[in-house]
Amino acid sequence: MQRRTIGTHDVSEIGLGGMPMSIEGRPDEARSIATIHAALDAGITLIDTADAYHIGADEVGHNELLIAKALRTYGGDTSDVLVATKGGHLRPGDGSWTVDGRPSHLIAAAKASARRLGVDTIGLYQFHRPDPSVPYAESVGALRDLLDEGVIAMAGISNASVAQIDEANEVLGGRLVSVQNQFSPKFRSSLGELRHCAELGIAFIPWSPLGGIRDAGSVGSAHRVFGEVAEAHGVSPQQVALAWELALAPVVVPIPGASRPESIRDSALAADLELTTDEVERLSTTE
Repeated sequence: MQRRTIGTHDVSEIGLGGMPMSIEGRPDEARSIATIHAALDAGITLIDTADAYHIGADEVGHNELLIAKALRTYGGDTSDVLVATKGGHLRPGDGSWTVDGRPSHLIAAAKASARRLGVDTIGLYQFHRPDPSVPYAESVGALRDLLDEGVIAMAGISNASVAQIDEANEVLGGRLVSVQNQFSPKFRSSLGELRHCAELGIAFIPWSPLGGIRDAGSVGSAHRVFGEVAEAHGVSPQQVALAWELALAPVVVPIPGASRPESIRDSALAADLELTTDEVERLSTTE
């Protein structure tokens, strides 16, 4: 599998999104760990998580603990694996999602995430979602302080606009390395942010790159051209979707979520799928 760069770290072109293994409908722990191990076997070296990936209010960090256990119990070398986690999004336990972008919260949350992951320094820490009640620069300033303190090695942001990307990069003194926004065949409104990241050389990490948990299985039927291209190559429409995203810019690193080993194995194959220029154009100009 080819590599792409996030800050100072080379990672696999396809990453693993951990959320489906910890929220509603999640599998048992054994299958989740098998899924993470399958990703590592396939050459995946970027694993995405967040302290908010859990169900009950009493299990904050469920996904971080799960990933830490999977890495500990893996039989191979994990020294080049980059675990990216996030803070600033919360789940009170009633099924809702809230935000807390106060610097004090983000600093405490990052240190708690480091403890759950079992590391002295988090490889990549991202501000999960803007908090309308807190000036954006103040929230990102917490990441700057975490960088300076050595709690995190690299800083990123998520669910950000072009203006927020520029503001965050300024606050961080040019040390912004990643932007994690929703992007998929179904959701393309972050194309402007993707292109801006490409201009700046900042990694763009699409979340829900297959359209989300409910829609990932219907990529080929909901988006006819993706199904046609998949049939022409003899691969799954999911592979085509991920390969299309990779073809949009060399800074793109999709992180498909998975809760079954076979799903992430199929997604990993997208890194080796070469689409023609005409195919990329067709996929880019159709909804």
